Amino acid sequence: MQVIQQQNFKALVDNHPRAIMLATTEPRIAYVNHMFRTVTGYQSGEVIGQAPSVLSSGLHSREFYRVMWQGLNDNGRWEGVIWNRRKSGETYPQWLTIYPVEFNAQRFFVGVFMDVGDIAAGNERLASLAYYDPLTELPNRSLFQEFLKARVSQREASQSTFGVLFIDLDFFKSINDLHGHQRGDSVLQQAALCIRSVLRASDVVARLSGDEFAAIVELNSAEELEGICQRTTQVFRAPVVVDKREYFLSASVGAALFPRHGQTGSELLQNADRAMHMAKMAGRACHRMYSAADTEEGHYKQRLSEALVASLKTAPHEFSVVYQPQYQLATGEMAGLEALLRWHHPEFGAVSPADFVPVAEQRGHIHELTEHLVRCILADLPKAAEGLPSGLRLAINISARQISDSRLQQLLDVLFARIRQICWLPEIEITETHLMHLSAECLARLRDFGDQGVSVAVDDFGTGYSSLAYLHTLPVHVLKIDRQFIKRLGGVGTDSRIVSAILGIADALELEVVAEGIENGAQYRMLNDLKCHRGQGFLMARPATWDAIKLLFFDTCQ
Repeated sequence: MQVIQQQNFKALVDNHPRAIMLATTEPRIAYVNHMFRTVTGYQSGEVIGQAPSVLSSGLHSREFYRVMWQGLNDNGRWEGVIWNRRKSGETYPQWLTIYPVEFNAQRFFVGVFMDVGDIAAGNERLASLAYYDPLTELPNRSLFQEFLKARVSQREASQSTFGVLFIDLDFFKSINDLHGHQRGDSVLQQAALCIRSVLRASDVVARLSGDEFAAIVELNSAEELEGICQRTTQVFRAPVVVDKREYFLSASVGAALFPRHGQTGSELLQNADRAMHMAKMAGRACHRMYSAADTEEGHYKQRLSEALVASLKTAPHEFSVVYQPQYQLATGEMAGLEALLRWHHPEFGAVSPADFVPVAEQRGHIHELTEHLVRCILADLPKAAEGLPSGLRLAINISARQISDSRLQQLLDVLFARIRQICWLPEIEITETHLMHLSAECLARLRDFGDQGVSVAVDDFGTGYSSLAYLHTLPVHVLKIDRQFIKRLGGVGTDSRIVSAILGIADALELEVVAEGIENGAQYRMLNDLKCHRGQGFLMARPATWDAIKLLFFDTCQ
Protein backbone atom coordinates (compact mmCIF):
# COMPACT_ATOMS: atom_id res chain seq x y z
CA MET A 1 0.00 0.00 0.00
CA GLN A 2 1.33 3.45 -0.91
CA VAL A 3 2.39 5.48 2.09
CA ILE A 4 0.79 8.92 2.27
CA GLN A 5 3.53 11.51 2.46
CA GLN A 6 3.48 14.13 5.20
CA GLN A 7 3.07 16.97 2.73
CA ASN A 8 0.13 15.19 1.11
CA PHE A 9 -1.50 14.71 4.46
CA LYS A 10 -0.97 18.38 5.28
CA ALA A 11 -2.57 19.37 1.97
CA LEU A 12 -5.54 17.10 2.74
CA VAL A 13 -6.09 18.74 6.13
CA ASP A 14 -5.54 22.23 4.79
CA ASN A 15 -8.32 21.74 2.25
CA HIS A 16 -10.74 20.09 4.67
CA PRO A 17 -14.22 21.76 4.50
CA ARG A 18 -14.22 22.36 8.27
CA ALA A 19 -11.98 24.66 10.27
CA ILE A 20 -9.17 22.77 12.05
CA MET A 21 -6.81 24.04 14.75
CA LEU A 22 -3.97 22.06 16.36
CA ALA A 23 -2.85 23.21 19.82
CA THR A 24 -0.20 22.06 22.26
CA THR A 25 -1.01 21.26 25.87
CA GLU A 26 0.52 24.54 27.09
CA PRO A 27 -1.77 25.56 25.28
CA ARG A 28 -0.43 27.26 22.14
CA ILE A 29 -1.79 27.18 18.59
CA ALA A 30 0.54 25.05 16.43
CA TYR A 31 -1.38 24.82 13.15
CA VAL A 32 -4.52 26.11 11.43
CA ASN A 33 -6.00 25.14 8.05
CA HIS A 34 -7.46 27.24 5.26
CA MET A 35 -11.09 27.02 6.50
CA PHE A 36 -9.93 28.28 9.93
CA ARG A 37 -8.66 31.42 8.25
CA THR A 38 -11.94 31.79 6.32
CA VAL A 39 -14.17 31.42 9.40
CA THR A 40 -12.14 33.44 11.94
CA GLY A 41 -10.56 36.05 9.68
CA TYR A 42 -7.12 35.38 11.20
CA GLN A 43 -4.12 34.50 9.05
CA SER A 44 -1.78 31.73 10.20
CA GLY A 45 1.00 34.08 11.26
CA GLU A 46 -1.40 36.05 13.48
CA VAL A 47 -2.40 33.10 15.65
CA ILE A 48 0.32 30.43 15.56
CA GLY A 49 2.16 30.58 18.87
CA GLN A 50 -0.79 32.38 20.49
CA ALA A 51 -3.03 30.90 23.17
CA PRO A 52 -6.41 29.61 21.82
CA SER A 53 -8.06 32.21 24.06
CA VAL A 54 -7.25 34.74 21.31
CA LEU A 55 -10.52 33.50 19.77
CA SER A 56 -12.53 33.75 22.99
CA SER A 57 -15.66 35.89 22.97
CA GLY A 58 -15.48 36.49 26.71
CA LEU A 59 -19.12 35.42 26.99
CA HIS A 60 -18.66 32.07 28.70
CA SER A 61 -18.21 31.58 32.42
CA ARG A 62 -15.29 29.82 34.08
CA GLU A 63 -17.72 27.03 34.95
CA PHE A 64 -18.39 26.46 31.25
CA TYR A 65 -14.71 25.89 30.51
CA ARG A 66 -14.25 23.77 33.64
CA VAL A 67 -17.03 21.45 32.49
CA MET A 68 -15.56 21.40 28.97
CA TRP A 69 -12.11 20.28 30.17
CA GLN A 70 -13.61 17.86 32.66
CA GLY A 71 -15.57 16.21 29.85
CA LEU A 72 -12.46 16.11 27.67
CA ASN A 73 -10.47 14.40 30.42
CA ASP A 74 -13.23 11.95 31.35
CA ASN A 75 -14.44 11.03 27.86
CA GLY A 76 -11.47 11.82 25.66
CA ARG A 77 -13.68 14.19 23.64
CA TRP A 78 -15.85 17.30 23.99
CA GLU A 79 -18.50 18.49 21.53
CA GLY A 80 -20.95 21.36 21.64
CA VAL A 81 -21.81 24.96 20.78
CA ILE A 82 -19.43 27.70 21.88
CA TRP A 83 -19.43 31.43 21.13
CA ASN A 84 -16.10 32.71 19.81
CA ARG A 85 -14.91 35.99 18.30
CA ARG A 86 -13.67 36.68 14.77
CA LYS A 87 -10.78 39.03 14.05
CA SER A 88 -13.37 41.67 13.14
CA GLY A 89 -14.71 41.55 16.71
CA GLU A 90 -17.97 39.81 15.71
CA THR A 91 -19.06 37.03 18.03
CA TYR A 92 -20.58 33.93 16.44
CA PRO A 93 -21.63 30.42 17.49
CA GLN A 94 -19.52 27.51 16.33
CA TRP A 95 -20.03 23.78 16.65
CA LEU A 96 -16.73 22.65 18.16
CA THR A 97 -15.30 19.17 18.58
CA ILE A 98 -12.09 18.77 20.65
CA TYR A 99 -10.09 15.57 21.03
CA PRO A 100 -6.45 14.71 21.89
CA VAL A 101 -3.90 13.20 19.46
CA GLU A 102 -0.33 11.89 19.84
CA PHE A 103 2.32 12.84 17.24
CA ASN A 104 6.06 12.26 17.48
CA ALA A 105 5.67 11.43 21.19
CA GLN A 106 4.01 14.80 21.78
CA ARG A 107 0.39 15.35 22.86
CA PHE A 108 -1.83 17.82 20.98
CA PHE A 109 -5.46 18.86 21.04
CA VAL A 110 -7.36 19.07 17.76
CA GLY A 111 -10.26 21.47 17.47
CA VAL A 112 -12.64 21.02 14.51
CA PHE A 113 -15.39 23.59 14.14
CA MET A 114 -18.00 25.24 11.91
CA ASP A 115 -19.96 28.46 12.02
CA VAL A 116 -23.43 27.13 12.86
CA GLY A 117 -24.92 30.61 12.95
CA ASP A 118 -24.61 31.01 9.16
CA ILE A 119 -27.28 28.94 7.41
CA ALA A 120 -25.74 29.85 4.05
CA ALA A 121 -22.30 28.57 5.02
CA GLY A 122 -22.62 25.58 2.71
CA ASN A 123 -24.60 22.45 2.03
CA GLU A 124 -21.78 20.28 3.37
CA ARG A 125 -22.43 21.48 6.92
CA LEU A 126 -26.15 20.84 6.67
CA ALA A 127 -25.62 17.41 5.18
CA SER A 128 -22.96 16.32 7.65
CA LEU A 129 -24.50 17.73 10.83
CA ALA A 130 -27.91 16.43 11.86
CA TYR A 131 -28.64 19.68 13.66
CA TYR A 132 -30.73 21.61 11.16
CA ASP A 133 -34.31 21.07 10.07
CA PRO A 134 -34.14 20.59 6.29
CA LEU A 135 -37.68 21.94 5.73
CA THR A 136 -37.36 25.34 7.44
CA GLU A 137 -33.54 25.51 7.55
CA LEU A 138 -33.84 26.36 11.24
CA PRO A 139 -31.83 24.68 14.01
CA ASN A 140 -33.54 21.51 15.23
CA ARG A 141 -34.14 20.48 18.84
CA SER A 142 -30.63 19.10 19.39
CA LEU A 143 -28.85 22.22 18.17
CA PHE A 144 -31.32 24.50 19.95
CA GLN A 145 -30.59 22.76 23.24
CA GLU A 146 -26.87 23.30 22.65
CA PHE A 147 -27.48 26.99 21.89
CA LEU A 148 -29.53 27.23 25.09
CA LYS A 149 -26.90 25.45 27.16
CA ALA A 150 -24.19 27.76 25.84
CA ARG A 151 -26.34 30.86 26.44
CA VAL A 152 -26.95 29.87 30.05
CA SER A 153 -23.19 29.51 30.53
CA GLN A 154 -22.77 33.23 29.74
CA ARG A 155 -24.49 34.26 32.97
CA GLU A 156 -21.36 35.59 34.68
CA ALA A 157 -20.02 37.38 31.60
CA SER A 158 -23.31 38.87 30.40
CA GLN A 159 -25.35 41.33 32.44
CA SER A 160 -28.38 41.03 30.15
CA THR A 161 -31.16 38.51 30.59
CA PHE A 162 -32.96 36.45 27.98
CA GLY A 163 -36.20 34.60 27.48
CA VAL A 164 -37.17 31.25 25.99
CA LEU A 165 -40.34 30.96 23.89
CA PHE A 166 -42.16 27.71 23.16
CA ILE A 167 -44.50 28.19 20.18
CA ASP A 168 -47.14 25.68 19.08
CA LEU A 169 -49.29 26.25 15.98
CA ASP A 170 -53.00 25.75 16.70
CA PHE A 171 -55.15 23.71 14.30
CA PHE A 172 -52.21 22.84 12.05
CA LYS A 173 -53.19 19.16 11.94
CA SER A 174 -56.40 20.04 10.10
CA ILE A 175 -54.34 21.60 7.28
CA ASN A 176 -52.38 18.37 6.86
CA ASP A 177 -55.58 16.32 7.00
CA LEU A 178 -57.51 18.45 4.51
CA HIS A 179 -54.80 19.56 2.09
CA GLY A 180 -52.05 16.96 2.38
CA HIS A 181 -48.58 16.97 3.91
CA GLN A 182 -46.91 18.68 0.96
CA ARG A 183 -49.13 21.73 1.38
CA GLY A 184 -48.72 21.44 5.15
CA ASP A 185 -44.94 21.61 4.73
CA SER A 186 -45.29 24.81 2.69
CA VAL A 187 -47.47 26.32 5.42
CA LEU A 188 -44.82 25.38 8.02
CA GLN A 189 -42.15 27.13 5.99
CA GLN A 190 -44.25 30.30 5.88
CA ALA A 191 -45.04 29.99 9.59
CA ALA A 192 -41.31 29.83 10.34
CA LEU A 193 -40.82 33.05 8.35
CA CYS A 194 -43.66 34.68 10.32
CA ILE A 195 -41.94 33.84 13.61
CA ARG A 196 -38.59 35.09 12.33
CA SER A 197 -40.20 38.35 11.17
CA VAL A 198 -41.16 39.44 14.71
CA LEU A 199 -37.79 38.58 16.29
CA ARG A 200 -34.37 40.13 15.86
CA ALA A 201 -31.66 38.64 13.66
CA SER A 202 -29.57 37.89 16.76
CA ASP A 203 -32.35 35.79 18.34
CA VAL A 204 -32.18 32.03 17.85
CA VAL A 205 -35.28 30.39 16.34
CA ALA A 206 -35.60 26.61 16.01
CA ARG A 207 -38.12 24.04 14.85
CA LEU A 208 -38.37 21.44 17.59
CA SER A 209 -40.73 19.00 15.88
CA GLY A 210 -43.92 18.96 13.82
CA ASP A 211 -45.63 22.31 14.41
CA GLU A 212 -43.57 23.25 17.49
CA PHE A 213 -41.00 26.03 17.43
CA ALA A 214 -38.79 27.64 20.07
CA ALA A 215 -36.72 30.78 20.38
CA ILE A 216 -34.03 32.36 22.55
CA VAL A 217 -34.71 36.10 22.70
CA GLU A 218 -32.25 38.62 24.10
CA LEU A 219 -33.75 41.19 26.45
CA ASN A 220 -32.70 44.55 27.82
CA SER A 221 -35.25 44.10 30.60
CA ALA A 222 -37.62 41.38 31.75
CA GLU A 223 -40.61 43.54 30.79
CA GLU A 224 -39.70 43.23 27.09
CA LEU A 225 -40.68 39.55 27.04
CA GLU A 226 -44.40 40.31 27.30
CA GLY A 227 -44.33 42.45 24.16
CA ILE A 228 -42.36 39.83 22.21
CA CYS A 229 -44.94 37.19 23.12
CA GLN A 230 -47.77 39.46 21.99
CA ARG A 231 -46.10 40.11 18.63
CA THR A 232 -45.56 36.38 18.14
CA THR A 233 -49.25 35.57 18.64
CA GLN A 234 -50.47 38.62 16.69
CA VAL A 235 -48.43 37.82 13.58
CA PHE A 236 -50.71 34.83 12.99
CA ARG A 237 -53.88 36.92 13.01
CA ALA A 238 -53.24 37.46 9.33
CA PRO A 239 -53.60 34.36 7.14
CA VAL A 240 -50.56 32.38 6.01
CA VAL A 241 -50.48 32.58 2.21
CA VAL A 242 -49.21 29.67 0.10
CA ASP A 243 -49.64 29.67 -3.69
CA LYS A 244 -52.10 32.59 -3.41
CA ARG A 245 -54.32 30.60 -1.03
CA GLU A 246 -54.98 31.70 2.56
CA TYR A 247 -54.62 29.36 5.53
CA PHE A 248 -55.72 30.47 8.98
CA LEU A 249 -53.59 29.48 11.94
CA SER A 250 -53.06 30.76 15.42
CA ALA A 251 -50.22 30.24 17.87
CA SER A 252 -50.12 29.33 21.55
CA VAL A 253 -46.95 30.76 23.12
CA GLY A 254 -45.32 29.96 26.44
CA ALA A 255 -42.41 31.96 27.85
CA ALA A 256 -39.79 31.46 30.56
CA LEU A 257 -37.32 34.08 31.80
CA PHE A 258 -33.69 33.37 32.74
CA PRO A 259 -32.75 33.01 35.56
CA ARG A 260 -36.12 33.60 37.28
CA HIS A 261 -37.82 30.58 35.72
CA GLY A 262 -34.87 28.22 35.39
CA GLN A 263 -31.14 27.96 36.04
CA THR A 264 -30.44 25.50 33.23
CA GLY A 265 -31.39 25.26 29.58
CA SER A 266 -33.52 22.16 30.14
CA GLU A 267 -35.45 23.84 32.97
CA LEU A 268 -36.14 26.91 30.86
CA LEU A 269 -37.37 24.92 27.86
CA GLN A 270 -39.51 22.67 30.04
CA ASN A 271 -41.10 25.61 31.84
CA ALA A 272 -41.73 27.48 28.58
CA ASP A 273 -43.42 24.29 27.32
CA ARG A 274 -45.58 24.17 30.46
CA ALA A 275 -46.56 27.80 29.97
CA MET A 276 -47.49 27.05 26.35
CA HIS A 277 -49.84 24.28 27.51
CA MET A 278 -51.48 26.76 29.89
CA ALA A 279 -52.03 29.04 26.87
CA LYS A 280 -53.66 26.10 25.09
CA MET A 281 -55.98 25.50 28.03
CA ALA A 282 -56.81 29.22 28.13
CA GLY A 283 -58.34 28.90 24.67
CA ARG A 284 -55.33 29.03 22.28
CA ALA A 285 -54.18 32.03 20.20
CA CYS A 286 -52.67 33.64 23.32
CA HIS A 287 -49.51 33.57 25.43
CA ARG A 288 -48.72 32.72 29.02
CA MET A 289 -45.68 33.40 31.17
CA TYR A 290 -44.46 30.52 33.30
CA SER A 291 -45.62 30.49 36.90
CA ALA A 292 -45.19 27.93 39.67
CA ALA A 293 -48.93 28.03 40.34
CA ASP A 294 -49.61 27.05 36.75
CA THR A 295 -47.15 24.19 37.15
CA GLU A 296 -49.08 22.87 40.13
CA GLU A 297 -52.26 23.09 38.07
CA GLY A 298 -50.47 21.31 35.23
CA HIS A 299 -49.39 18.50 37.58
CA TYR A 300 -52.99 18.16 38.78
CA LYS A 301 -54.25 17.97 35.20
CA GLN A 302 -51.62 15.34 34.36
CA ARG A 303 -52.67 13.18 37.32
CA LEU A 304 -56.31 13.73 36.38
CA SER A 305 -55.55 12.75 32.79
CA GLU A 306 -53.90 9.50 33.84
CA ALA A 307 -56.79 8.71 36.20
CA LEU A 308 -59.38 9.37 33.48
CA VAL A 309 -57.71 7.03 30.99
CA ALA A 310 -57.58 4.29 33.64
CA SER A 311 -61.23 4.81 34.62
CA LEU A 312 -62.43 4.78 31.01
CA LYS A 313 -60.79 1.41 30.49
CA THR A 314 -61.34 -0.34 33.83
CA ALA A 315 -64.00 1.42 35.95
CA PRO A 316 -67.29 1.97 34.07
CA HIS A 317 -69.15 2.21 37.40
CA GLU A 318 -67.50 5.58 38.04
CA PHE A 319 -69.52 7.15 35.19
CA SER A 320 -73.18 8.09 35.34
CA VAL A 321 -75.65 10.40 33.61
CA VAL A 322 -77.90 13.16 34.91
CA TYR A 323 -80.57 14.95 32.93
CA GLN A 324 -81.33 18.67 32.92
CA PRO A 325 -84.87 19.53 31.80
CA GLN A 326 -85.55 22.19 29.20
CA TYR A 327 -88.86 24.09 29.16
CA GLN A 328 -90.94 26.03 26.68
CA LEU A 329 -90.67 29.52 28.15
CA ALA A 330 -94.05 30.64 26.80
CA THR A 331 -96.04 27.81 28.42
CA GLY A 332 -93.77 26.39 31.11
CA GLU A 333 -94.16 22.89 29.65
CA MET A 334 -91.21 20.53 29.56
CA ALA A 335 -89.65 20.52 26.09
CA GLY A 336 -86.87 18.00 26.54
CA LEU A 337 -83.79 16.88 28.45
CA GLU A 338 -80.06 17.40 28.07
CA ALA A 339 -78.06 14.30 29.09
CA LEU A 340 -74.89 15.20 31.01
CA LEU A 341 -72.11 12.73 31.82
CA ARG A 342 -70.73 12.68 35.36
CA TRP A 343 -67.49 11.14 36.64
CA HIS A 344 -66.92 10.33 40.31
CA HIS A 345 -63.36 9.19 41.00
CA PRO A 346 -62.28 7.59 44.32
CA GLU A 347 -59.34 10.02 44.69
CA PHE A 348 -60.54 13.20 42.96
CA GLY A 349 -64.21 12.88 43.91
CA ALA A 350 -66.82 14.44 41.61
CA VAL A 351 -64.85 15.89 38.68
CA SER A 352 -66.39 18.70 36.63
CA PRO A 353 -67.03 17.94 32.93
CA ALA A 354 -65.25 21.24 32.22
CA ASP A 355 -62.12 19.50 33.53
CA PHE A 356 -62.38 15.94 32.25
CA VAL A 357 -63.96 16.45 28.80
CA PRO A 358 -61.04 18.59 27.46
CA VAL A 359 -58.61 16.02 28.87
CA ALA A 360 -60.40 13.23 27.01
CA GLU A 361 -60.24 15.30 23.80
CA GLN A 362 -56.53 16.06 24.20
CA ARG A 363 -55.63 12.44 25.01
CA GLY A 364 -57.69 11.04 22.16
CA HIS A 365 -60.23 9.26 24.39
CA ILE A 366 -63.33 11.31 23.62
CA HIS A 367 -64.96 8.37 21.80
CA GLU A 368 -64.63 6.17 24.90
CA LEU A 369 -66.24 8.97 26.92
CA THR A 370 -69.16 9.10 24.51
CA GLU A 371 -69.46 5.32 24.71
CA HIS A 372 -69.98 5.61 28.48
CA LEU A 373 -72.52 8.40 27.95
CA VAL A 374 -74.53 6.28 25.52
CA ARG A 375 -74.21 3.18 27.71
CA CYS A 376 -75.60 5.02 30.74
CA ILE A 377 -78.47 6.58 28.76
CA LEU A 378 -79.46 3.20 27.31
CA ALA A 379 -79.46 1.74 30.82
CA ASP A 380 -81.91 4.49 31.91
CA LEU A 381 -84.30 4.75 28.98
CA PRO A 382 -87.11 2.20 28.77
CA LYS A 383 -87.57 0.21 25.56
CA ALA A 384 -91.13 1.49 25.19
CA ALA A 385 -92.92 4.76 25.93
CA GLU A 386 -94.54 3.31 29.10
CA GLY A 387 -96.72 6.36 29.64
CA LEU A 388 -93.91 8.88 29.10
CA PRO A 389 -94.89 12.19 27.48
CA SER A 390 -94.24 12.07 23.74
CA GLY A 391 -92.36 14.50 21.51
CA LEU A 392 -89.65 15.52 24.04
CA ARG A 393 -86.10 16.23 22.85
CA LEU A 394 -83.14 14.32 24.27
CA ALA A 395 -79.89 16.19 23.64
CA ILE A 396 -76.32 14.93 24.02
CA ASN A 397 -73.02 16.78 23.59
CA ILE A 398 -70.71 15.63 20.82
CA SER A 399 -67.09 16.69 20.38
CA ALA A 400 -66.25 18.15 16.98
CA ARG A 401 -63.29 15.76 16.91
CA GLN A 402 -65.70 12.84 16.72
CA ILE A 403 -67.60 13.94 13.64
CA SER A 404 -65.02 12.39 11.30
CA ASP A 405 -64.71 9.23 13.46
CA SER A 406 -66.29 6.31 11.60
CA ARG A 407 -67.25 4.71 14.94
CA LEU A 408 -69.57 7.56 15.90
CA GLN A 409 -72.40 6.74 13.50
CA GLN A 410 -72.72 3.15 14.72
CA LEU A 411 -72.74 4.29 18.34
CA LEU A 412 -75.37 6.97 17.78
CA ASP A 413 -77.58 4.76 15.60
CA VAL A 414 -78.26 2.55 18.63
CA LEU A 415 -79.03 5.54 20.86
CA PHE A 416 -81.25 7.32 18.33
CA ALA A 417 -83.21 4.12 17.73
CA ARG A 418 -83.96 3.86 21.46
CA ILE A 419 -84.94 7.55 21.64
CA ARG A 420 -87.36 7.09 18.77
CA GLN A 421 -88.76 3.93 20.43
CA ILE A 422 -90.12 6.08 23.25
CA CYS A 423 -91.46 8.62 20.73
CA TRP A 424 -88.84 11.27 21.53
CA LEU A 425 -86.59 13.29 19.21
CA PRO A 426 -82.74 13.11 19.23
CA GLU A 427 -80.59 16.25 19.33
CA ILE A 428 -76.81 16.70 19.27
CA GLU A 429 -74.93 19.75 20.55
CA ILE A 430 -71.55 21.00 19.26
CA THR A 431 -69.63 23.95 20.71
CA GLU A 432 -69.61 27.01 18.45
CA THR A 433 -65.82 27.48 18.50
CA HIS A 434 -65.25 23.91 17.33
CA LEU A 435 -68.01 24.10 14.75
CA MET A 436 -66.14 26.88 12.93
CA HIS A 437 -63.19 24.54 12.20
CA LEU A 438 -65.12 21.59 10.79
CA SER A 439 -64.13 20.41 7.33
CA ALA A 440 -66.57 20.19 4.43
CA GLU A 441 -66.73 16.42 4.99
CA CYS A 442 -67.71 16.89 8.65
CA LEU A 443 -70.36 19.46 7.77
CA ALA A 444 -71.78 17.01 5.24
CA ARG A 445 -72.10 14.43 8.01
CA LEU A 446 -74.01 16.94 10.13
CA ARG A 447 -76.37 17.50 7.20
CA ASP A 448 -76.89 13.74 7.08
CA PHE A 449 -77.92 13.84 10.76
CA GLY A 450 -80.44 16.58 9.93
CA ASP A 451 -81.85 14.49 7.07
CA GLN A 452 -82.35 11.66 9.56
CA GLY A 453 -84.46 13.89 11.78
CA VAL A 454 -81.71 14.70 14.29
CA SER A 455 -81.58 18.36 15.41
CA VAL A 456 -78.12 19.94 15.49
CA ALA A 457 -77.59 22.62 18.15
CA VAL A 458 -74.78 25.18 18.44
CA ASP A 459 -73.71 25.10 22.09
CA ASP A 460 -72.21 28.12 23.92
CA PHE A 461 -73.34 30.44 21.15
CA GLY A 462 -71.88 33.93 21.47
CA THR A 463 -68.48 32.79 22.76
CA GLY A 464 -67.07 31.98 19.31
CA TYR A 465 -66.62 34.08 16.21
CA SER A 466 -68.99 32.74 13.58
CA SER A 467 -70.03 35.25 10.95
CA LEU A 468 -73.65 35.64 9.93
CA ALA A 469 -72.80 34.55 6.39
CA TYR A 470 -71.07 31.40 7.63
CA LEU A 471 -73.80 30.61 10.15
CA HIS A 472 -76.33 30.76 7.34
CA THR A 473 -74.55 27.88 5.57
CA LEU A 474 -74.19 25.61 8.61
CA PRO A 475 -76.53 22.60 8.95
CA VAL A 476 -77.83 23.68 12.39
CA HIS A 477 -81.33 24.01 13.79
CA VAL A 478 -80.84 25.36 17.33
CA LEU A 479 -78.73 28.08 18.99
CA LYS A 480 -77.96 27.75 22.70
CA ILE A 481 -77.12 31.15 24.24
CA ASP A 482 -74.17 30.80 26.59
CA ARG A 483 -74.94 31.21 30.29
CA GLN A 484 -72.50 34.12 30.70
CA PHE A 485 -74.94 36.36 28.77
CA ILE A 486 -77.97 35.11 30.70
CA LYS A 487 -76.22 35.61 34.06
CA ARG A 488 -76.00 39.40 33.59
CA LEU A 489 -79.30 39.74 31.78
CA GLY A 490 -81.16 42.86 32.85
CA GLY A 491 -78.05 44.51 34.30
CA VAL A 492 -76.29 47.71 33.31
CA GLY A 493 -74.16 46.07 30.61
CA THR A 494 -74.90 45.24 27.00
CA ASP A 495 -75.88 41.61 27.59
CA SER A 496 -79.60 42.28 27.12
CA ARG A 497 -78.89 43.75 23.71
CA ILE A 498 -76.59 40.82 22.83
CA VAL A 499 -79.33 38.32 23.72
CA SER A 500 -81.85 40.36 21.74
CA ALA A 501 -79.47 40.42 18.76
CA ILE A 502 -78.95 36.65 18.92
CA LEU A 503 -82.70 36.12 18.98
CA GLY A 504 -83.03 38.43 15.99
CA ILE A 505 -80.39 36.46 14.06
CA ALA A 506 -82.09 33.18 14.96
CA ASP A 507 -85.47 34.51 13.83
CA ALA A 508 -84.02 35.61 10.49
CA LEU A 509 -82.42 32.19 9.97
CA GLU A 510 -85.49 30.34 11.29
CA LEU A 511 -83.53 28.73 14.12
CA GLU A 512 -84.83 27.79 17.55
CA VAL A 513 -83.12 29.33 20.60
CA VAL A 514 -82.38 27.80 24.02
CA ALA A 515 -81.17 29.95 26.91
CA GLU A 516 -78.78 28.26 29.35
CA GLY A 517 -78.33 29.06 33.03
CA ILE A 518 -81.66 30.71 33.93
CA GLU A 519 -81.42 31.24 37.69
CA ASN A 520 -84.10 33.78 38.65
CA GLY A 521 -87.56 34.97 37.69
CA ALA A 522 -86.35 38.26 36.21
CA GLN A 523 -84.18 36.43 33.68
CA TYR A 524 -87.07 34.09 32.83
CA ARG A 525 -89.52 36.95 32.28
CA MET A 526 -87.11 38.97 30.16
CA LEU A 527 -86.28 35.97 27.97
CA ASN A 528 -89.96 35.24 27.56
CA ASP A 529 -90.60 38.87 26.60
CA LEU A 530 -87.82 38.61 24.02
CA LYS A 531 -89.58 35.55 22.54
CA CYS A 532 -86.85 33.05 23.45
CA HIS A 533 -88.20 29.59 22.72
CA ARG A 534 -86.66 27.22 25.28
CA GLY A 535 -84.71 27.55 28.50
CA GLN A 536 -82.91 25.52 31.16
CA GLY A 537 -81.43 26.42 34.50
CA PHE A 538 -81.59 25.99 38.26
CA LEU A 539 -84.71 28.17 38.47
CA MET A 540 -86.77 25.46 36.77
CA ALA A 541 -84.88 22.26 37.56
CA ARG A 542 -81.39 21.09 38.42
CA PRO A 543 -79.76 18.13 36.68
CA ALA A 544 -81.05 14.90 38.25
CA THR A 545 -80.94 11.14 37.85
CA TRP A 546 -83.42 9.36 35.60
CA ASP A 547 -85.45 8.13 38.57
CA ALA A 548 -85.85 11.70 39.84
CA ILE A 549 -86.63 13.02 36.38
CA LYS A 550 -89.42 10.53 35.87
CA LEU A 551 -91.27 12.08 38.80
CA LEU A 552 -91.32 15.43 36.97
CA PHE A 553 -93.30 13.90 34.13
CA PHE A 554 -96.21 13.42 36.51
CA ASP A 555 -95.71 16.54 38.66
CA THR A 556 -98.61 18.80 37.75
CA CYS A 557 -96.94 21.76 39.45
CA GLN A 558 -94.16 21.85 36.82
